[in-house]
Amino acid sequence: MPNVTRELLDEAVTRGIVSTGQSDELWRFFGDTAPPPASGPGFTFTNVLYYFGGMIAIGAMTLFMTLGWQAFGGWGMFAIATAYAAAALVVARLLLNKNLPTPAGILAALAVALVPLALYGLQNGLGMWPIARPYRDYQYFIDWRWAAMEIGTLAAGAIILYLYRLPFAVMPIAVTLWFMSMDFAPLLAGGLDPDWKFRKLVSMVFGIAMLCLAMYVDIRSKRRPDYGFWLYIFGTFAFWGALSLSDSSSQLGKFLYACLNVGLIFAGAILARRVFTVCGSLGVFGYLGYLSYSVFKDSLMFPITLTALGLALVVSGIWWQRHEAGIRAHFRSFLPSGLRESLAGGG
Repeated sequence: MPNVTRELLDEAVTRGIVSTGQSDELWRFFGDTAPPPASGPGFTFTNVLYYFGGMIAIGAMTLFMTLGWQAFGGWGMFAIATAYAAAALVVARLLLNKNLPTPAGILAALAVALVPLALYGLQNGLGMWPIARPYRDYQYFIDWRWAAMEIGTLAAGAIILYLYRLPFAVMPIAVTLWFMSMDFAPLLAGGLDPDWKFRKLVSMVFGIAMLCLAMYVDIRSKRRPDYGFWLYIFGTFAFWGALSLSDSSSQLGKFLYACLNVGLIFAGAILARRVFTVCGSLGVFGYLGYLSYSVFKDSLMFPITLTALGLALVVSGIWWQRHEAGIRAHFRSFLPSGLRESLAGGG
C-alpha cells in the first residue's frame, strides 16, 4: 500500500472518490497521528548526482567564471548566455514531460543563473558600463552598478518560476535578493560608499523582507511544493548575519542579541524551518563564548552553571518530546490560517 501523501488525496478528489472537505479532514487526521511526509527530494545517490552536477554547472557560469570570457566582448557574452539559457529551458521542459522534476528544476535554476551574464553582456555591448569591471566581480565585489542586472534577474526568474513551477528555480532568485541586500546600500546612499553600519542595516531590512516574502509564499503554496525553502535560508543569512556582525558596546545589547537567537531556535521548532534553529544556536553559542572569554573568564562557577543549564535543557527536551504536538498546536494557533495550513501539510 502506498504512503498517504497530499498528492494522493488530491488525486482521490479528482476521481470523485472523496470530496475536498473530506480530503482536508483526512489530511489533518494523518498529520495528527503520523509524522508528515518529506516535502523535498529524498537523500539518494541519484539526487546527489543531480544536485552536485547541477551546482557545478551553475557555479561554472557564476562563482567560477574566468576572465577569459571577457574576450567574447559584450555582445558575444550576451549571445552565448542567452543561447545557453534557452537550451536549458527547452531541456527542462522535456524533462518535466518525462516526469523528472528534480533535474528539470536544476536546469531551470541554471537558466535563471545565466540571466546576470546575459544582462552584463548586453550592458557592455550598449556601452552602459562607465568602468571596466569583469563579470566575475559580480560574485565577489559589492557595487551599486549591479542593481540593474539584479532587478532583471528577479524579473526573468519570476517568469521562469511561473512557467515551470519548479522549487529549485527559487534558489538563484534568493541568491540575487541576497546580493541586492549588499549592492543596494551604496545605491541608497546616492552612489557613495556608505559605512558598514548602514550596510548592515540595509542587509537586515532586506533579510526581514525576504522572510516575510517566504511566509507569504508558504501561505499561498502551503509548502506543496516548498517554494519558500531558499527564501528562508538566504533571508535568514541576510538578517542574522548582519545582526551578528553588528557591534554592541553594552551588556544589555549583547543579552538581547542572545534572547533573539533563543527566539529563533523556538521559531524554528514552531515553523519547522531548520535554518532558524541552526542560526539561533550559533548565535547563542557565540554569546556564551563571549561570556566565557570576557565577562566570566576568571570565574570558577561559570562552567558548572553552564553544565547545569545544558542538562536542564536536555530534561526540557524530554518534556517537550512528550508534549510537542500540543505545544506546537497552541503556538501555531496564533499564526495566520494560511500559514497554519501549510505547517499542517508540510511540518
